[in-house]
Amino acid sequence: MHPGRSGMLRAGRSFRENKQHSTLEVWKTVATVELTKENFDRTVSENSFVLIDFWAGWCRPCLQFAPVYEKAAEANPDLVFAKVDTEAQQELAAAFQISSIPTLMIVRDQVAIFSQPGALPEAALTDLIAQARALDMEEVRTKIAAEQGGAAGATAEEPGTPEA
Repeated sequence: MHPGRSGMLRAGRSFRENKQHSTLEVWKTVATVELTKENFDRTVSENSFVLIDFWAGWCRPCLQFAPVYEKAAEANPDLVFAKVDTEAQQELAAAFQISSIPTLMIVRDQVAIFSQPGALPEAALTDLIAQARALDMEEVRTKIAAEQGGAAGATAEEPGTPEA
């Protein structure tokens, strides 16, 4: 997705594995997952649908959006709802060029399909989730490949350069 993000967290077989396992058990009972540079890649690669709220504790709109986000998480237990504290995770915020918070991002099948700053009202978030669920990801990947192919072709030939 974006260059510069840390690799996946690798746990050893001793205490670290047990600690990681118990953390994952806690995640299953909590509505949202706290993302860090250590667990970001693993979370996104192991889950097909991840909503990410970039926020900060000093941000009033972020705090107002939090209960709306939590309620949506409870209403959609099949999806992963994650949060990135931009103060504690400045590397992640920088990697995704987060300049305004709250910013909501949706990642499906490791493709960022939505990213927009601003606190959404409950009805808008519910509608957005429904639209994201309805997306045909095969069609999305085809469009991305076509755009990347078109961009590569456009830069391969400079205007006014005679052909050999």
